[in-house]
Amino acid sequence: MTEEIRPVARRGPYAKSTRRRAEIISSATSVFSACGYRGGSLREIAKQLDLSLTSVVHHFPSKSELLVAVLENADAANVDSFQADSQSEGVAYAVLRYVRRNLERQEILRLLALMAAESSSPDHPAHQWFRDRYEKVIATLARFIQRDQDKGRISNTRDPQAIAGSLVAMWDGLQLQWLIDPRHDLVAEMTAALEDLLGTQVLRGA
Repeated sequence: MTEEIRPVARRGPYAKSTRRRAEIISSATSVFSACGYRGGSLREIAKQLDLSLTSVVHHFPSKSELLVAVLENADAANVDSFQADSQSEGVAYAVLRYVRRNLERQEILRLLALMAAESSSPDHPAHQWFRDRYEKVIATLARFIQRDQDKGRISNTRDPQAIAGSLVAMWDGLQLQWLIDPRHDLVAEMTAALEDLLGTQVLRGA
C-alpha cells in the first residue's frame, strides 16, 4: 500500500513579514516611549531586535511612517468593546471599563501622552495624526452622549460636542497625573469626574 503524500503547509514570506513588522512596531513603541520621537532612532530600534538598519527600513522606509504605525497600533486596542459598551450600557460605563483595561497598558499610555505633547508643534510628523484623532474621538463620544441624553442616562443637557471635549480633556489630564504618580487611584478619580461631568451614577462594577 502506497503511503499517501500530503503537501506541506507553507506559511510563506507574508506571515514572516507580518511578524517582523509587529516586532519592529513593538520595539519602536518602547524606544519612542522612553526617548520620544526625536530622541528615538531607527538604529536603536534595529539594535534592540538584533537586526540591520536596512532590514528595519525595508519594512518602514521612514521613521515618520513607523511612528504612524506605532500610534495606530497603540490606539486600536479595545475600540470595538468600547463602542459595544457605549451602546448597551452608556458612555460613562464604557469609559470606565476602558480606563480599567488601560491600567495594564502603562507603556502605551505614556507613549500616547508623550507623542501628543511633542506633536503640538506643527512640524512634528504626528501633528496631523493627533489632530485627526482628537476630532474623531470627540465626534464619536458626542454621538454616544447624545444617545445617552435622549435615553435619560445622563442629566447634563449641554451640547454633546462640548461635553465630549471636556470629557477628553478630563480623561487625558487624570491619566497623565496617574502616569506621573501611580499613587493616584485613576479609576476612583475618573468615576467621580464622570459623575460630576455627565450627571449620572456610574456602575461601580464597570
